[in-house]
Amino acid sequence: MDLLNEIKTRGTMVDGAIQNLMPIGEPDELYRAMRYLFDAGGKRLRPAALILSTEAVGGNPQDVIPAATAVELVHNFTLIHDDIMDADNLRRGLPAVHVKWGISGAILAGDTLYSKSFHILSKTNADAERMVECLTLMSITCTEICEGQWTDISFEKRNDVSEAEYMEMVKKKTAILYAASCKMGAILGSGTPAQAQALWDFGRLTGVGFQIYDDVLDLVTPEDVLGKIRGSDLMEGKQTLIAIHARDSNVKLDVFGKRDAAREEIDDALKMLEDSGSIDYARTTAHNFVAEGKAKLSILPESKAKDILLALADYMIERKF
Repeated sequence: MDLLNEIKTRGTMVDGAIQNLMPIGEPDELYRAMRYLFDAGGKRLRPAALILSTEAVGGNPQDVIPAATAVELVHNFTLIHDDIMDADNLRRGLPAVHVKWGISGAILAGDTLYSKSFHILSKTNADAERMVECLTLMSITCTEICEGQWTDISFEKRNDVSEAEYMEMVKKKTAILYAASCKMGAILGSGTPAQAQALWDFGRLTGVGFQIYDDVLDLVTPEDVLGKIRGSDLMEGKQTLIAIHARDSNVKLDVFGKRDAAREEIDDALKMLEDSGSIDYARTTAHNFVAEGKAKLSILPESKAKDILLALADYMIERKF
């Protein structure tokens, strides 16, 4: 199986829908700012997960393209606002939206993506009961994403964040959108409540693994591959699982919270984190979450879509960027 091609096939369905469901409007610069990150690329993992979940319960993938598009809009809304809050100037190897259009323009672009996501979701071919369930789920998801982001920011003022607190933050900030994508796919594909719950659990658990592994990639991936400054989490003082494990192992990182750290300082910190076992601990934890998530799919009948979902889970902790 060529997993990336399977993801691309479903991502292309969403790319085409973005052109149709979110055409350039007025003011045109607002819409250009909104579509900027779409045009810059992206893996489309969340919409692919939604479409695959629909297929896995026997639904028609064509029916859920608006829902998959809506999920990608929400994801991009969070990226735009995250870059503002984290003062990150690069995204997908290009200047961030707030760099090109200013902070006010970026906030408006993100807000409009958020509101458009509900409008586009409502265009999905589904009965009223399933549509209301999905709209409610999307609303709850967006709220929890904001709660998770707030918690993540609050962690930067503390040096006693526990692993349990970190996990709870990640479930809200990152994992819930994967969980919601999978569950909406099952709901809209007329899956059973048990199947929808299993896909929610799959998305949540693998989403946690994705974020933990993302924290690893932030440290070990070259900038030209990563598309942003390597070690930015350390420089921003992010309380990642790696940083928490290092602190609990009495590793002193002088670069932590130092936004103007030199590359040599980041390299030195990386060696300390490798020697302390903190990076390996994060990798192992990410693998454990993904394995637990994959086990949840045992409830689904055998199908190509199920196989792709299982492969997608592995990709989350094997990818290079």
